[in-house]
Amino acid sequence: MAATVMELYGSKVFNEHEMRERLPSSTYKSLKATIEKGQPLDLEVANVVASVMKRWAIEQGATHYTHWFQPLTGITSEKHDGFVSPQPDGTAIMEFSGKELIKGEPDASSFPSGGLRATAEARGYTAWDPTSYAFVKDDTLCIPTAFCSYTGEALDKKTPLLRSMQAISDQACQVLHLFGKDVPRVATTVGPEQEYFLIKKEDYDKRLDLVLTGRTLFGSAPSKGQELEEHYFGTIRPIVSEFMKDLDEELWKLGVPAKTKHNEVAPCQHELAPIYDTTNVAIDHNLLTMEMMKKIASKHGLVCLQHEKPFEGVNGSGKHNNWSISTKSENLLDPGDTPMENLQFMVFLSAVVKAVDEYADLLRTSVATPGNDHRLGANEAPPAIISIFVGEELEAVIDAVCSDSPYAGPVKMKMDLGVDVLPKFSKDTTDRNRTS
Repeated sequence: MAATVMELYGSKVFNEHEMRERLPSSTYKSLKATIEKGQPLDLEVANVVASVMKRWAIEQGATHYTHWFQPLTGITSEKHDGFVSPQPDGTAIMEFSGKELIKGEPDASSFPSGGLRATAEARGYTAWDPTSYAFVKDDTLCIPTAFCSYTGEALDKKTPLLRSMQAISDQACQVLHLFGKDVPRVATTVGPEQEYFLIKKEDYDKRLDLVLTGRTLFGSAPSKGQELEEHYFGTIRPIVSEFMKDLDEELWKLGVPAKTKHNEVAPCQHELAPIYDTTNVAIDHNLLTMEMMKKIASKHGLVCLQHEKPFEGVNGSGKHNNWSISTKSENLLDPGDTPMENLQFMVFLSAVVKAVDEYADLLRTSVATPGNDHRLGANEAPPAIISIFVGEELEAVIDAVCSDSPYAGPVKMKMDLGVDVLPKFSKDTTDRNRTS
């Protein structure tokens, strides 16, 4: 089975392995410089990449390509164009140019714009994001792209994200330079877990509120809810297990590093957690994960509900984000064994604390969707306020710095479970606080 998974993984992705194997050496190096250092991509290089990418996609069964983007609708969008190009003699050839790879022109007038533009101003542009690998889905080559208006306003969620990643990288590189470290780029990383409900299709079809809104608007609470919490990490039912196996396989083909799966707290609620990745790639993967969950559920006679709070009286579904900042060789938010002596860590910690304090309203606004706000407060995360939890040891470090007094942090504790055969291990510096 291990060999099968290894063969499956990334088989539908034009990833670095495929680029290195298929692209001419000079083209590969140029594209790599664009991805890693942000250098502009020459059109001649784009033409070679497009030609090779097309051949690879056709081998995967693709007949069309699409610029895959993320408008302000909460889902992804795609317009499919065929590779086919009719010839004067009645035959056809398959074509795909560098210009078609790096830029598309979808109609932008019918997408949400927050009033930035008039409906008559129809033209929009999609621009290739080479840092997120192209992939084949439903016999279509999907090219991850940013989406903007004719006048340059961002009409998607990827563009602001890429801008924020670049801003953090620029500033973090300057800070690291002061510490004598010359790094070309600092990346933010995230591991977005995905919770969801699975219910039988026949039950779903009986509920007009579920069909139209994704949540219940009327009806009574179940006779058995989550009183005993026995569903959490419980044995996975066979029908759900089969769904999870199929989901893992499809996600692995698309290079999504699906790692953990288990029952969540509420009845019929489950969770999938991936390994963390560069932020924009992780977001692309999360959107693919949500799409595949819905598609694969229907094959098993199930419906996947991804609404934040589909049922009153039981837990809603969260999307916990494990976020960090890192270079190729180190995690900049890792305190190490002696955080008090780790000046670089203290600088980055202070910067994050200050940023959250100064921009709490912006952070709060960014998650203030109608669905998410409905689940705020009570026993649900996130809370209605923005907070930072650092743990006892880091709190003592911060207090010592602020008061200019000697550090007297807690001594590392060994966890002793009172049974000789069980391992003894050190207690972590911080607790898991999912609502910070």
